[in-house]
Amino acid sequence: MSAPLPLEGITVLDLTRALAGPYATALLADMGATITKVESMKGGDSTRAWPPFENEHSLYFDSVNRGKSSIALDFYTPEGKALLRRLALASDVVIENFRPGVMADMGLDAARLRAEKPSIVIASVSGFGSTGPLSQTAGLDQVAQAMSGLMSVTGKNASELYRVGIPIIDIYAGVFTAFGIVAALVGRERTGGGREVSTSLLEAAIAISAFQGQRYLSTGVVPEPQGNNHPVLAPYGMFATADIPIIIAVGNDKQWVDLCALVGDPQLSSEADFATGSLRLSHRDALTARLELALAARPGLEWVEALRNARIPTGPIYNYQQVFEDPQVKHLDMVQHVTRADGTDLPLLRGPISVDGQALPIRKAPPALGEDTEAVLAALGLTDQQVAGLLASGIVKTAATQTAS
Repeated sequence: MSAPLPLEGITVLDLTRALAGPYATALLADMGATITKVESMKGGDSTRAWPPFENEHSLYFDSVNRGKSSIALDFYTPEGKALLRRLALASDVVIENFRPGVMADMGLDAARLRAEKPSIVIASVSGFGSTGPLSQTAGLDQVAQAMSGLMSVTGKNASELYRVGIPIIDIYAGVFTAFGIVAALVGRERTGGGREVSTSLLEAAIAISAFQGQRYLSTGVVPEPQGNNHPVLAPYGMFATADIPIIIAVGNDKQWVDLCALVGDPQLSSEADFATGSLRLSHRDALTARLELALAARPGLEWVEALRNARIPTGPIYNYQQVFEDPQVKHLDMVQHVTRADGTDLPLLRGPISVDGQALPIRKAPPALGEDTEAVLAALGLTDQQVAGLLASGIVKTAATQTAS
């Protein structure tokens, strides 16, 4: 990009693994931050061993570690801990997702770091929060989906509940963490002081309940799963056509009247059972049957074109092959090609944000374990002799020595 990226010059020490933390730092990398990912020499980020694989490359790892540098370090030696502390104090931001208390055991608790560097921003992601009866309990995405109520409103009915098909809570926790970090950095510009920001999978999962959670809080009504229907609007959901199901999302009365005219049943909009949004919701099954009778006259993609021309929100239900073949997706340049350190090509999803009308580029392929160890140490001010000594003593490793061992 012609202008500097918004976070250019911000340095982030990334002590996270799995998905929520790495997703946060990938977003920060997209915005121009320099991300140093510190990994244990004994295998690195746990997702490096998670499928799916392309040869020896974990695509799970690759999907959320764009734009980062990797240093492989022995966390458990005094020399390793000292080096880790030095890296932390050289950074604007430290982000971690260890169990609460682990950072203190490593001498990296917030109080100590901020005492030595008041401007530092420290971010934490946990399973259930840093305090409370479950603070020491391991938490993963699907556990948070279950405990937050999300699974209770996702599925065919109350006896067939489903998880969302991606680790949605990990992703939202990562987004919220990135937002917290950026907010703390903005605040630092005014005050000069850093802040501690934290979230958890459980907090993130409950926070996105939106009107479903508010519905219970305000009315006492416990929401139930509605399958592929919208819980409070109709017609809004999946509808059968002559060949494929499509999504139709009617959000106001004008769209409702236009839909009825378009499907060739204009009188439907004024019938007593369907005249208002509340009535359409109460008689949703009958309404769906009536609409699908009309929709059966044409193939789904023809209906999608006609509905779009009428400004009624609609779309087909894609598998991922169809997603990446869609002309709009191609136009948005969502897939960029990067080259890994071993020379292999990786088609990779970019981040979802554009700045000044330009999609943010992927500036670096996901790193091999220890790929940037020597460069990170040199940037920290270590001499060639000091780096060689750390390598020889096994305190750090490079990607080459990882492969050789």
